[in-house]
Amino acid sequence: MEIMKCPVCGQALEPINRIWRCENRHSYDVAKEGYVNLLSAHKSGDTIGDNREMALSRRDFLNKGYYQPLAQAVTECLEKYSSDGDTVLDICCGEGYYTAYAAERITRRFYGFDLSKNMVRLAAKRKAPARFFVANIASIPMLDGSVKAAFHLFAPFHAAEFGRIIADDGVIVTAIPGRDHLYGLKEILYDQPYRNDEKEPLAEGLTVRERIRVQGEITLDNSEDINALFQMTPYYYHTPSRGMKRLEEQTTLTTPIEFVLIVYQKA
Repeated sequence: MEIMKCPVCGQALEPINRIWRCENRHSYDVAKEGYVNLLSAHKSGDTIGDNREMALSRRDFLNKGYYQPLAQAVTECLEKYSSDGDTVLDICCGEGYYTAYAAERITRRFYGFDLSKNMVRLAAKRKAPARFFVANIASIPMLDGSVKAAFHLFAPFHAAEFGRIIADDGVIVTAIPGRDHLYGLKEILYDQPYRNDEKEPLAEGLTVRERIRVQGEITLDNSEDINALFQMTPYYYHTPSRGMKRLEEQTTLTTPIEFVLIVYQKA
């Protein structure tokens, strides 16, 4: 059963060889890396979202396992709330680390998408058993109620759209930063470091089924990894110059990591 829909007319998309096509003959080519661009025609995805350098930096950082506790917790949630063969969607998948991690451990029909073609291209290159596509989170090209479990890590929350694609008995797992997440990094960046408020997203039409706290500590022993972590955070866009200078002088960094996973279902 196909679950993708045409971003132009909304009809079901069927993969035929290396083309996804709907009954109205709108078609989308599969790129050589294996992904499909389902953004509207006037947007290519090349200049939207993270650039290639940032995508590569994020991939290399995550591949070193710094956030493995989060990947493991997400995988355990997916295993708990879905069964073999169910559809699982990685919302804003980035370069595919979390999907690849889960796909190595549980058997599901994995899909993933991101707004950035640079990210999706890297995700597809992982050769995980998953279908990756470029799309907008505000208009996900999947049929209503077609997803049994979705996960959504540190990206905008679109409750109505998430509720539309999730099956009546499905769930969506989201992650927010825990109170002490990256406090060691903030001690370097800011004269007065602050702890996170653990504010949960507005989730109208959804109800919380479970909350799971994930904690750990990581040590980064080179400036390349420290800078890669910094680029992955919102602090990258609003850090004072003196904080940036302090960070540039660091060759090691030890910091707590802390996440709160929230499992939502339809209200």
